[in-house]
Amino acid sequence: MASSHSSSPVPRPSGRGRAGIYHKERDASPNRCRPVRSLPDVCPKEPTGEGRALCDGPSVVAEHDRWTVFSSKVNLPAALNDPRLAKRESDFFTKTWGLDFAETEVMPSFYLPNITREHFGPYLQEMAQRERIHERCKTICPNKDDVDAVSSITTNHDKSRAELEQVPKIFMKPEFALEDPATFNAVLPWSHFNSAGGKSSRDVASSKLLQEKLSHYLDVVEVSIARQISLRSEAFFHAMSSQHELQDRLQETQRAVSVLRGRTAAIDRVMCQGPLRALRTALTRNNCVKLHNKLKLMAAVHQTQPTVQLLLSTSEFVGALELIATTKEVLQQELQGIHSFRHLGSQLCELEKLIDKMMVEDFSMYARSDLNRSLKDEPQVLEKERLASLVFGLLRQRKLDFLDIYSDEMIMAAKLIVSQCVAENVLHIEEIDTEVVTKLADQMRLMTFPQWFQLLTSVFESFLLFLQRIKATLNVIKNVVLEIQDSNQKMRLLEEAASEPAGQESCQSPQLLQGEAELAYLTHEGLFISDALSEAQQQQQQVQDQSSAAGSRTQQSRTEPESNSREQNFMSAENMMPSDQELNRVLNNIQELLFTASDVSHDRCVKVLTARAKDGSLERLSSAEFVCLSQAVDGFIRDTEELCGRRSVSLRGALQSQANRFVHRFHEERKTKLSLLLDNERWKQAEVPAEFQDLVNSIADGRITLPERKTTGPDDKKPAEFLLVNGQKYAVVGTVLLLIRIFLEYCQCVSDIPAIATDMLTRLSDLLKHFNSRSCQLVLGAGALQVVGLKTITTKNLALASRCLQLVVLYIPVIRTHFETKLQPKQFSVLRHFDHITKDYNDHISEISAKLVAIMDSLFEKVLSKYEVKAPMPSACFRNVCKQMAKMHEAINELLPEDQTQRLFLRINASFKMHLKRQLARLGVVNDGGPQNGLVVVDVAFYTENVQVLKSLERLELNMAEIWEQKR
Repeated sequence: MASSHSSSPVPRPSGRGRAGIYHKERDASPNRCRPVRSLPDVCPKEPTGEGRALCDGPSVVAEHDRWTVFSSKVNLPAALNDPRLAKRESDFFTKTWGLDFAETEVMPSFYLPNITREHFGPYLQEMAQRERIHERCKTICPNKDDVDAVSSITTNHDKSRAELEQVPKIFMKPEFALEDPATFNAVLPWSHFNSAGGKSSRDVASSKLLQEKLSHYLDVVEVSIARQISLRSEAFFHAMSSQHELQDRLQETQRAVSVLRGRTAAIDRVMCQGPLRALRTALTRNNCVKLHNKLKLMAAVHQTQPTVQLLLSTSEFVGALELIATTKEVLQQELQGIHSFRHLGSQLCELEKLIDKMMVEDFSMYARSDLNRSLKDEPQVLEKERLASLVFGLLRQRKLDFLDIYSDEMIMAAKLIVSQCVAENVLHIEEIDTEVVTKLADQMRLMTFPQWFQLLTSVFESFLLFLQRIKATLNVIKNVVLEIQDSNQKMRLLEEAASEPAGQESCQSPQLLQGEAELAYLTHEGLFISDALSEAQQQQQQVQDQSSAAGSRTQQSRTEPESNSREQNFMSAENMMPSDQELNRVLNNIQELLFTASDVSHDRCVKVLTARAKDGSLERLSSAEFVCLSQAVDGFIRDTEELCGRRSVSLRGALQSQANRFVHRFHEERKTKLSLLLDNERWKQAEVPAEFQDLVNSIADGRITLPERKTTGPDDKKPAEFLLVNGQKYAVVGTVLLLIRIFLEYCQCVSDIPAIATDMLTRLSDLLKHFNSRSCQLVLGAGALQVVGLKTITTKNLALASRCLQLVVLYIPVIRTHFETKLQPKQFSVLRHFDHITKDYNDHISEISAKLVAIMDSLFEKVLSKYEVKAPMPSACFRNVCKQMAKMHEAINELLPEDQTQRLFLRINASFKMHLKRQLARLGVVNDGGPQNGLVVVDVAFYTENVQVLKSLERLELNMAEIWEQKR
């Protein structure tokens, strides 16, 4: 008979298969459709229908005994099972190779049809009628031979049945087995043959009888078998003859089939084998290329972990993450379903988590080493490329809180800066024993001000270098974030350009090149993406040249979907970066971190200030020392504001607090000093040293500063009698000279420390008010009589006090202008204090002038009350008045300027006129030309003559017409 294999294809007359071979219909449900981006497997488990049946299936024209893979009766997974599994190394790619091969369900062949009951439906319908007719005929008309045969068979059967019943039933049992001891003992009862004395004649007879019995049983069975064979011999020989006839027919059929096959083979050889071989070869070549690429890709994926380890050893975290992401994409798309890589995805995820931890730890170590190294080391940014790689990797993994790590390390480093500076400065001070005094604050308080100021300067310099280093590092991080933002923007532009139909062809080549870069990077032997990209570019150029030379549109259409798929994979990898909103948040955090660095630096400097000021040492500083401190702090604040763009208030507030304490002590010291000077002032004209004249001259030149003290020498000018201010002479007391120096100290302090301008202005106004009120108490209020022990307050004392007050009033506008330049526009309201002070001083000057007039007025009242119009002339009363007027003029003429002296004596002259008119009216003297009138005219002429002799009083006269005006 013809050989037929179970896996041979079944010819089908319909067109359901390819090339006349039936193929199993595939499930067209959408659930079984692969994703759009997945690529076809180059090692499929089933035919893909691309002409594979013509070359891979068994041929109907080939030799019937030709062996193919479909003739294999061995399980393919069992054949692929690795017998060396136990000896193989525990490589995670191959350690489980073949474990589940035998358990995997073998897919049914698509070349064999699924035979169901419906396939036999036509045959059963056709044969059912014949079967019913045959059964009915057998029932109605039984065969005679069959009846005779049945009767004879029945008779013989009864006879043989009786003979067979003689055979013991044990021989007829299906479980009969002589090897069973019980069965053996039942068939051969050896116990009958055993005797105590050995074999006897009876035993021999028994054995012979048993042998004959068994032989009889055998004969009965053989006779029964022969009888059964004889009853069926006719049917047997009929079957044999039919078999020979069937064999002859089969031989004829075989010869016909052989001839047909020979002719078909000739046709196949002449007309089909060549074209089919060409098609088969082309398909095989394409499959081999795909398989080779797939194997190269698998080999590259197999080397993922060693390559990642190599990249991590060089801190190439970004490259490692890109490789892992690309490998995961390849596993999900092109290597989906590869059994040997079933655990690789989870391993890559664990490796990615490990890289995340390594990056965080590496960034923490980098921040610690960068911030704790010497501030004078160069460059400012330590390992810039490493930092950029770490930041890019952290951002790629969305570890957006890495700046918190840098902030913590920054705070720790800021604390160490102060302790290091203190340790370095204390090391050079022999007076401080660091073993006894361990606390930094105590060590700072034991320093002298120059030593502590040097420490503070070094702290400021260290923090400036510290902030510069932080800013440079944050700029590197900021540049990385901006580069990522630019990359995202370019990607969005590319997506928009790719979505437009007009720009699709223009950007096709770059998209294809970017898509090929993914596979090129995996299959490239090197470690650099640039090399892989250049290699992919060369390969792409070769493919384009070949396609343009061949002009094959089919190949081009097959390449485009693959390139688009890879482009989508590349774009999906780019989408792993943070969004623009998250990147903007990171940029804000970078700026806030720089502000935090400035605040931390200021806070540490505040601790240095407060540690020193704890015992009040900063309040006891001299003006020059505090100005140096204030200038240093202001310089540091300006530098940090310029560097960080942050207006920190902590250090400024601490300086303001210390400045307030300093201003309070500064003011209290000078107020106390001024009070002591006033309490010891005898209100006599003092000589003006040359340094005070130079001080006044510098004020006139617009320099509101204290000149440096000069050592006395032989060429120094002698003290002057008056103080020259703007060409005018000012007779002053010593207290006013010192007052001028004091308010210049206030102005100098404001120039050096503008932050205390308002406070200093308030204190200076208080000082000026104190001088005015105290001098008024001492001079006008005659307090100097008890305080200093003066006998009386003379007109000279009053005039000198008035001139001193006028000098102070002269400088109040100068002080106001100076303070106005140091105040903010919103602070100009405090300048009203100078207006109030000027008014108070002018009122005081007016009171002194009134006091001088009141003195002469009381004198005139006392003297003129005794005036009598009688000889001799001039009268003693007028002589006394002229004498007192001369004394008054002599006392104040050198102290007050001429215009003030003249105005004063005009007021005194008016007072004299008033009292003279009263007295004349009381005496009844009238302008009648009588003797009394003549005597009064003589006295008045004497008065006028004596007064006009005095300097600057030439125009002072007594008009008689005014005296007797009321009497006319």
